[in-house]
Amino acid sequence: MLVFPLLKDTSKKIIHIDMDAFFAAIEVRDNPELAGKPVIIGHDPRETGGRGVVSTCNYEARSFGVHSAMSSKEAYERCPQAVFIPGNYEKYKQVGLQVREIFHRYTDLVEPMSIDEAYLDVTVNKIGTSSAIKVAKLIQYAIWQELHLTASAGVSYNKFLAKVASDMEKPRGLTVIRPEDAEEILARLPIEDFHGVGKKSVQRLHERGIYTGADLLQVPEMELIDHFGRFGFDLYRKVRGISSNRVQTDRERKSIGKERTYTKLLYEEADIKKELTGLSKQVAQHLRRQERVGRTVVLKIRYSDFTTLTKRMTLEEWTDQEEIMERAAHEIYDQLAENPAGVRLLGVTMTSLKSPYLIQPLLGEF
Repeated sequence: MLVFPLLKDTSKKIIHIDMDAFFAAIEVRDNPELAGKPVIIGHDPRETGGRGVVSTCNYEARSFGVHSAMSSKEAYERCPQAVFIPGNYEKYKQVGLQVREIFHRYTDLVEPMSIDEAYLDVTVNKIGTSSAIKVAKLIQYAIWQELHLTASAGVSYNKFLAKVASDMEKPRGLTVIRPEDAEEILARLPIEDFHGVGKKSVQRLHERGIYTGADLLQVPEMELIDHFGRFGFDLYRKVRGISSNRVQTDRERKSIGKERTYTKLLYEEADIKKELTGLSKQVAQHLRRQERVGRTVVLKIRYSDFTTLTKRMTLEEWTDQEEIMERAAHEIYDQLAENPAGVRLLGVTMTSLKSPYLIQPLLGEF
């Protein structure tokens, strides 16, 4: 692998905006009786026989250890006094559009990452200020004044550091990482707080004695590349405050999918279809968070002999609804030839993605 020289571009001014507990905050805003109470967006497990997962929750619920993707049953056990709300994703999308309209008052270089977060390049902006901090404060103020919601903001010279900054002080935070402070801040940061480092990567890094940015700084570049490949190449640069990813206004995902490998093989049709239902639900939730609808459902199935099949079905309409995806996944499965081998892996993916609506943007020192 070619090793490129370390070039630190500090000329950009990037803001990362992350709405605070977005879905739950909208529900509390619209129902003042919920103020101060733990609110969980997800189906009440007492009404679903214990099924369901947490989509998100407010900070009062998080204080009990509740978090996104936790089972609703465990969330209830941790916080039985919580108010469970199934969620109104159409309403959340509309509020997300209002937030994005505020972003476009300051710059058209906006890269949405999901319904509730985005990167903004404000190096050159519509109000002619040289201060990214001023722009971030104005955006936070407008979101509060107009929508009665709060957002956390991170400001730095690249996307990676802006994201790190926005995570440092929540809710309602505004954190700045200046070029001269970046390496010192990253040296203190736990490795699991590096954006882009997942749970499996954390375990592998811990096995090599890397627990913080300071530990990472001690590892030679080629050693990181030898053990982690491209990921190691990126880590070596990120811990030194170097990242070349630019804000992309036309960022598009081609597909969204979920798959699961089973240590205990699946043989019964009922068990297989139950798993397909769960995978379809996860994909639908991810589609809504990414503000995407799709039209082609893809089923992936791998048997115990490692035979792998991929089949697809194109729907009549664009959708992000789990019931429609579930029905399609089941129909695809029903059309497969019988195979006595146990199922080792299942996957459900939605492709042919597009935005469900058309977004029309409005026309120094940090």
